Amino acid sequence: MSVPVVLVSGLHAEARSTLVDRLLAEHPGSVAVHHDLGEVGAGRVERIVRDASGVLDRHHVRLAHGCVTCTVREDLIPELLARAAGSAPLLIAELWDSVEPRAVAEALAWHEDAAHALRVTGVLTAVDAEGLTEDLCCDERLATRGKRAAADDERYLAEVLTRQIEYATGIVVSGADQEDIELALTVLGHLVPTTPADVLALPEVTGRRVDVEMLAARVDPATAQLPCQAQTGEISTVVWHRLRPLHPQRLFDAVDELVTQTVRSRGRFWLANRHDRLLAWDAVAGVVSIEDAGPWLVALPEAAWELVSPARRMAATLDWNDILGDRVQHLVFTGPDLDQDRILSLLDSCLLTEQESLAGSDVWANYADPFAFVLDLKESTA
Repeated sequence: MSVPVVLVSGLHAEARSTLVDRLLAEHPGSVAVHHDLGEVGAGRVERIVRDASGVLDRHHVRLAHGCVTCTVREDLIPELLARAAGSAPLLIAELWDSVEPRAVAEALAWHEDAAHALRVTGVLTAVDAEGLTEDLCCDERLATRGKRAAADDERYLAEVLTRQIEYATGIVVSGADQEDIELALTVLGHLVPTTPADVLALPEVTGRRVDVEMLAARVDPATAQLPCQAQTGEISTVVWHRLRPLHPQRLFDAVDELVTQTVRSRGRFWLANRHDRLLAWDAVAGVVSIEDAGPWLVALPEAAWELVSPARRMAATLDWNDILGDRVQHLVFTGPDLDQDRILSLLDSCLLTEQESLAGSDVWANYADPFAFVLDLKESTA
């Protein structure tokens, strides 16, 4: 019989610790394991194990390579397996501030011994209501807050927070100010409308094993479940969905305005000069990432479709057009007081004109590509 394991992530340490305390109290006999990565760059990690009564064990671990991956592989999984041999009804993996839960969930699911003895039953993210809205708009790197998960960790604060939120199966909000809490719940309702978010209620964490492939499909660009058009008070979500390809130079010229005028934007898009490639758009707090997410399904031989995931085939089916296949423009923008008309008109102005569209993909392939320095570099180093 496998032992349930719940992952608790969160950039806000106090909110995360409070959530762990609540889980320990609600599930008598449960045990929480936390790795403090404050000195991981020097190869030192402190493992702290506690239950509802307090700290059971503290141990300093030295790692050959100071990183989250080796911490999980070399210490977290063995510790959870050892604790699973006891009588704990629930094991809680409290992740360090800037650790993204996806890597840990997949490591546990794909580890041969852990997959039999342990089952990940939930991925909870704890957020502080006041800190959520501030940090989603913050353009600081983790290093400025002392929250790096490795010596060479150059990620941004808002980038990590959004990934923790968007991957979670449940979100628990804490805070003392009711207005902050209401605003936080509103923002979460726009960013992750299908994920339960609450202040008081705790999600069920002792049931079935979560499907990590399904969780990945929810956030991967080609299959992501993007929010719908919405307006709640001052918070807006604007959806742009078109079928004509984008002109690379015109889009490049519009990127800064699109990113700086919104808090969060994401989706998949189609550049005319990269006719067969699905491109991913991911931006938060003024920082944008554009990546090649692989071929559009229509660009693959039909025999190759069996090699892609069911989620990928389903996403393509939903977007399918008899002429274009699954090629589509689908971008979503969220933020306060958004100028919807300006966002839509700016994006529409980046599409190929009717005359340019008629020229065809052989002509489009010769367009100058200002995105090449990013897309070609990532492709060559992948």
